[in-house]
Amino acid sequence: MLSFSFGRTALVGGILIAITCSLMSFFIIVRRLAFAGMGISHAAFGGVAIGIAAGVNPIVTAGAFCVAVAGGIGWFSRKGKLHEDTIIGILFSASMAMGVVLIAVAKAYNQDLLSYLFGSILAVSWTDVIILGVMAALAVGFMVFFFKELLFFSFDEETAMASGVPVRFVYYGLLVTIALTIVVSIKLVGIILVSALIVIPGATGLQLSRNYRTVIVYSMVTGVLSVILGLQLSFSFNVASGATIVLVMFALFLIAVGVSPRRTYMQTLLARLRGPAAVAPDESMPATADAGLAEPDAGTPGD
Repeated sequence: MLSFSFGRTALVGGILIAITCSLMSFFIIVRRLAFAGMGISHAAFGGVAIGIAAGVNPIVTAGAFCVAVAGGIGWFSRKGKLHEDTIIGILFSASMAMGVVLIAVAKAYNQDLLSYLFGSILAVSWTDVIILGVMAALAVGFMVFFFKELLFFSFDEETAMASGVPVRFVYYGLLVTIALTIVVSIKLVGIILVSALIVIPGATGLQLSRNYRTVIVYSMVTGVLSVILGLQLSFSFNVASGATIVLVMFALFLIAVGVSPRRTYMQTLLARLRGPAAVAPDESMPATADAGLAEPDAGTPGD
């Protein structure tokens, strides 16, 4: 695969997206924003439809539209006193409906539309890779620079607010970063499957560790490994690359579930391997933080 130019660009672009989505996945899972990710990703169809109907770059219009939807989720959930799930469902369905109407009016049922729906990573150019790199740097930069605030906000929002953490800024920043991450990931797996990239890696990491640092490492390893194996398998068997990447990611998740230290049989096996001198379970994460990792606050900021 690497002997071809398109294979090299696909691999580089895929790894950039995998790293960004895997890091984002940790906060999405802990904060229970998986449905928000799915809603924003499907709302991107409305943005793509605007671009196709208007004759401009659909990625640009999808980016602006997704940011607007993310802002709408935050604003309505705070000011309208609606739960996130409710407003996400409303905006998600309205955006999809608008996209269908615009595509029908513009009579734009073509191959370009299908590439946005299902992804076309093997058609990624080096220009696309540069754009992906810039967007990935912005998203990762936000998450790294505000890592402590995001971590505090995800585990215990009320305490974070009382401690002076700019919860509103962090909340809106997280939603906008999710939106931009989803838009740059459309090239990889398409609108329909992009939510898997921001959910499965974090869920896989949580099956293998209770320490948030280790969870992030497992999450990123899952994302990068899925892209590498998925691209190679799709090239070898001539199947859709995006769908193959998601299936590999799902397989890694199932393996993680099977060997998770949280399973009773794995705890018994590990205890036998360690013998009578077995040490106590990992306590690197405080009890309160571990509880927050398992059961994060699902409330809406400002409620």
